[in-house]
Amino acid sequence: MENIYEKIRLLRIQQDLTLKELSDKTSLSVSFLSQVERGNSSLAITSLQKIAEGLGVSISYFFQESIETKYYTPAKNRKSFQIERSNAVYARLGGEFEGRALEPIYITLAPYQKQEVAFNHPGEEFYYVLAGEVVMNVDEQEYHMMAGDSIHFPSTVDHAWYNPTNESVHIISVLTPSIFKN
Repeated sequence: MENIYEKIRLLRIQQDLTLKELSDKTSLSVSFLSQVERGNSSLAITSLQKIAEGLGVSISYFFQESIETKYYTPAKNRKSFQIERSNAVYARLGGEFEGRALEPIYITLAPYQKQEVAFNHPGEEFYYVLAGEVVMNVDEQEYHMMAGDSIHFPSTVDHAWYNPTNESVHIISVLTPSIFKN
């Protein structure tokens, strides 16, 4: 994660932006952005997406050095990643090409893992449970999902999830907008 913090600071400085100007672009507080740049704050994927948009780059900029156009993603080439202070493991499933709108992701939730705060943002989300159990809270409605169940909703409604069991949960998710655009 330190590399991400460094890239955020470097990119902000290269664009001659103050923390206040980046705050205005992202709706994130100056103090939070300062802590992020120093590596003193955890960074949720939604906050990283706002920072990426504020800096005019794709979120993948922070995870990869170069992006090449590709349609096929062999399992052996998939790279997993985690967001700080989260036990969820993510792996991108989609290709890389101009104009891509969907973001297919394989998610593994650790036992008893819980999103503490419901959030919302533009777009849509689809989840399909491959194995395990997960509880999705969507627009103040709770859905207890088992293997084979799916849910699809606008991301503009408050949503969160948790794993109520001592087993890992494996999920396929498809999101819009694509958060790892090239």
